[in-house]
Amino acid sequence: MRAFIFPGQGSQAKGMGKELFDKYPELVEKADKILGYSIKELCLEDPENKLNNTQYTQPALYTVNALSYYDEVDTSGEKPDFLAGHSLGEYNALLAAGCFDFEAGLKLVKKRGELMSQVKDGAMAAIMNSSKAEIEQILADNNLTNVDLANYNSPTQIVISGASDEIAAAKSVFSFGKVLFYPLNTSGAFHSRFMQESRDKFRTYAKRFKYAEPQIPVISNVTAEPYKEGELITNLPEQISSTVMWSDSILHLLSIDQDMEFKEIGHGNVLTKLVAGIKRHVKKEQQAQAKNNTRTEPVKATEQAEPTAQPKAAAVSHDSVVEKVKAWNAKHPVGTKVKSSMPGYEALETRSEAVVLFSHRAAVYMKGYNGYFDLDEIQAL
Repeated sequence: MRAFIFPGQGSQAKGMGKELFDKYPELVEKADKILGYSIKELCLEDPENKLNNTQYTQPALYTVNALSYYDEVDTSGEKPDFLAGHSLGEYNALLAAGCFDFEAGLKLVKKRGELMSQVKDGAMAAIMNSSKAEIEQILADNNLTNVDLANYNSPTQIVISGASDEIAAAKSVFSFGKVLFYPLNTSGAFHSRFMQESRDKFRTYAKRFKYAEPQIPVISNVTAEPYKEGELITNLPEQISSTVMWSDSILHLLSIDQDMEFKEIGHGNVLTKLVAGIKRHVKKEQQAQAKNNTRTEPVKATEQAEPTAQPKAAAVSHDSVVEKVKAWNAKHPVGTKVKSSMPGYEALETRSEAVVLFSHRAAVYMKGYNGYFDLDEIQAL
């Protein structure tokens, strides 16, 4: 299976889309009329240094991503099995899924960028090599109460967002061991509580448009699951102020097909690198699990199976995992309160149905936790 993924803010660069604008003159002309300026000039020349200004960045990226998608389909003649986009990129995923046309999507993005750019005194930073739980604890210990976790980009990269002074103060407390702190070049505290007013205004604006249900499954930033019927008008505004569940979105796609092919559509390779990091993490987890499951005692001759029997045994093992998932979902709805056998996770609540991860693991995603718990490790309350 194949998934197209679209990058968001931060991937912009002067010169992006150079080979595309002249290939799609009608769409470029429509964009210019909607925006009131030359999108080609902004992307290729940026004479007034506006490309990194949110209200200009978002329409520019949306347009380049859209033209890149049309070019990919026109060139290859193939469409993906799944779609996903990081923050702003999700609008391109929904465009590709047929939820709205190019013009409607650009109008939505234009308004989104304008509203988000109006929120001042905010900042963002990426933290490398630290877990969600560790970051939350450090923020609490240092009384940095105006900072939220904005993006779960990968198991080793989480973005924080909040008041400018507290993001600046966070640099010193996240500088230890292998932990790295990188301030981001953004003009506001995106995907945090500070965007709630922008979210509410955007919701009012978004209701002016009509939307179709996705013709290709689109993974939502808000839920890390495919959009369900009627969710679009709810999730698009909510996405502005909620956490971008990118790592979980990729894990969800890998749970569907562990050999899922990912192709980044748009400028740069930011998402390609993130996906590679998530896959490396998954591989390490699988290797660790395999090591833990390896028998340490010698196998008796009477226990040795014929080579032809091994595939059959593996299939039975997979079937048992599938049955375990079915049994859990039949008995326990989403929102079930559970406790874990792992210390420190006694009070949890499921936020998804159980799924088969990587063909051998029965697991369920927990609310407020960046990851999945094995069904064998939890007990319903």
